Amino acid sequence: MKKIQIVVKKDQKEIRIDKFLKRNIENISRNQIQKLMFSEKVIVNQQIVKKNYRIQPLDLIEIQFSNIPPILDHLEYKNIVAEKINLDIIHEDEDIIIVNKPAGMVVHPGFGHYKGTLIHGIKYHFQNSNLKNFNLYRSGLVHRLDKDTSGLLIVAKNEFSKKYLFQQFHSSKTIQREYRALIWGDLLEKKGIITGFIGRDPKNRKRMTVFRTNESHKGKYSITHYQVLERFKYLTYVSCNIETGKTHQIRAHFKYLGHPLFHDSIYGGHKIFMKKKCSNQNIKFLKNCFKILPRQALHAISLSFIHPKHEKCYFYYCPIPEDFKIVLQQCRKTFL
Repeated sequence: MKKIQIVVKKDQKEIRIDKFLKRNIENISRNQIQKLMFSEKVIVNQQIVKKNYRIQPLDLIEIQFSNIPPILDHLEYKNIVAEKINLDIIHEDEDIIIVNKPAGMVVHPGFGHYKGTLIHGIKYHFQNSNLKNFNLYRSGLVHRLDKDTSGLLIVAKNEFSKKYLFQQFHSSKTIQREYRALIWGDLLEKKGIITGFIGRDPKNRKRMTVFRTNESHKGKYSITHYQVLERFKYLTYVSCNIETGKTHQIRAHFKYLGHPLFHDSIYGGHKIFMKKKCSNQNIKFLKNCFKILPRQALHAISLSFIHPKHEKCYFYYCPIPEDFKIVLQQCRKTFL
């Protein structure tokens, strides 16, 4: 059982505890909060409270999570309708599936996405295979990718594999994840490390931000290693390896450096960088690249990990998708 503690600030205004938890716990849904409250897992000053409790300054809040907090409960997983979706499966064995997720596909059902997700397709795939005692609730996703990020994802096929891989992703350095990104501007250093505490942006709940320190306990420590692969005058093509897997980590980190990802609308990459210094011809070229690649330029290109049963390190690779590849080719012709 995982437990977190939050000490309410002296100047905190009185609000309902469910609203307070939504604002102060990263990547938690209202649905999860309701279940925690219903299950009496939220304790304030050593007393179980209901969701309408109004927090007071200096309250001590304790929340108990299971090691793998489910976003949906067993019944909700059971009610997901299987859909025949063409999944690009890179590898499959009795314990895991490696999927090359296309850009535009949502990974998990949620508000506004009640069908067509990767999980809907996975359920169909499981039901039409020879799996016995299939239980999507106890198998499923180990990590995630944003809707408009393409690339490799691991899906566990049983509870043991899910727990084993989850522990690797969250408490081990045996996982290696490489991403490729196209960012705005010309990085000064050939390679470097970006660190900071990633938390929800108080000005925009859809966006994460990087805090230099964590005095306010609003973020979680994150580490991204990068290396420059190619420079295209106004853009830089980079390889990224992440030690931690926080929400929007690479996108938030490069925004923090002042180099948002190309065409990342949430982090400002949908506007032409250094427009005043661009010629009209280059502005036209970059706008055309926006049309070719209508999403953030981020792809999970490779993945290595220790297999849950075989105890050997496995490496998987999937090439850059076509829209991303075309933009890179066009940049090489124009700027190299």
